[in-house]
Amino acid sequence: MLSEYAYQYESKRVFFVIDSKSFYASVESVKRGLNPLKSMLVVMSEAANTNGGLVLAASPSAKKKLGITNVMRQRDLPKDTRLVIAHPRMNLYIQENMRINQIFRDYTTEDKLLPYSIDESILDMTETWHYWDKTPELVARQIQERVRKETGIYLTIGIGDSPVLAKIALDIEAKHNPSLIGNWHYEDVSKKLWTITKLDDVWSIGSRTAKKLNAMNIYKIGDIAHQNPYQFKAKMGLVGEQLYALSWGIDRTDLTDKLKPKSKSYSNSQVLPRDYKIRDEIEVVIREMADQVATRIRAHQKQTTLVSLFIGYSFEESQIQGHHGFRKQCRIDPTNDSRTLMSIVIELFDQYWDGEVIRNIGIDYGGLVDDVGVQLDLFQQPERQIKNNKINQVMDDIRKKYGTTAIMRAMSYSDGGTAIKRANLVGGHNGGNSYE
Repeated sequence: MLSEYAYQYESKRVFFVIDSKSFYASVESVKRGLNPLKSMLVVMSEAANTNGGLVLAASPSAKKKLGITNVMRQRDLPKDTRLVIAHPRMNLYIQENMRINQIFRDYTTEDKLLPYSIDESILDMTETWHYWDKTPELVARQIQERVRKETGIYLTIGIGDSPVLAKIALDIEAKHNPSLIGNWHYEDVSKKLWTITKLDDVWSIGSRTAKKLNAMNIYKIGDIAHQNPYQFKAKMGLVGEQLYALSWGIDRTDLTDKLKPKSKSYSNSQVLPRDYKIRDEIEVVIREMADQVATRIRAHQKQTTLVSLFIGYSFEESQIQGHHGFRKQCRIDPTNDSRTLMSIVIELFDQYWDGEVIRNIGIDYGGLVDDVGVQLDLFQQPERQIKNNKINQVMDDIRKKYGTTAIMRAMSYSDGGTAIKRANLVGGHNGGNSYE
């Protein structure tokens, strides 16, 4: 099939999208002297956090031979004596990720390396691959072997003329190849990309989008490529424009571009260690989180004018209510004072909570403006406002110097408080490096 796209006007580059295979499980396997591809191992979140624990990562053999999937609950794991259960050690995974990315830096320049997540990186190899071997595939193999030798981790690598082609080559081809390498070019689009019929297997297409496309009689990527792009965008919005470009393998991302977000906010969310239904306990957690996010915006010399609160119900409660919770927000005068923000968020909670059982809480401060000092309120005593500002500053200085738990509010020691325990977590999980 002849291509209908004028690829001669597109920049043809060499991108590697590299994934550390089953990263958390692989790191834990290596630390135990096990082969990451052959071990039977899962990394399981602590049971207290998720009503029985969740599988955060599983080794390839545990997935293939035991049918284990990520986010499976501990109680649903097969009873198999070969299965090793490890608890997460986030600091260790971050350390190993940094080691691997340091190796990548030997193969391309700093500005052409983008650590995309803790287990995935994007490399623009266009100007450097030929220094290392005769073809990009041989360079990819060289990187795989070096990382395997130095860290014990297996890499899966997608190679493409654009970042999106490299990413899809990784997900669709490389992960199923014995070599763990996939290589897609513009010339391959019609026979490799367009023939994909399971739309939500493709990066950036979720199950809801796939259903919406099916409702439009679009059942494979090639169907998207042959839509009228203007009509398709009119139906799908900006997503339609992005999907149309994806269907032709077009992605003009430049890794050297430094993008600044148009708007920014600071937030914090958590899954509670158990179901919460007592008002006082819930309010303790909300106040803790409001204080934590207030500390962050003060550290960036910002004040918030838009406060948002998310309350997520427990599974059983969401079944009863017919929805998962509520998200409410309100505009306020600029502030970063912890006491003020705690009161505002509690008011939002009291206004919309009606006794439901809660499992998730999230707080977001947006509409940020520069912190230009204390803005006095005519309805409060100036001395009290200035005193609160000094207290905030002293607490921030102590925490910055001695750690988050160096000084805590009394409420965090009461029933329901989670701030002390969460202070030792990394990414919501245990950060320790000890052998488990």
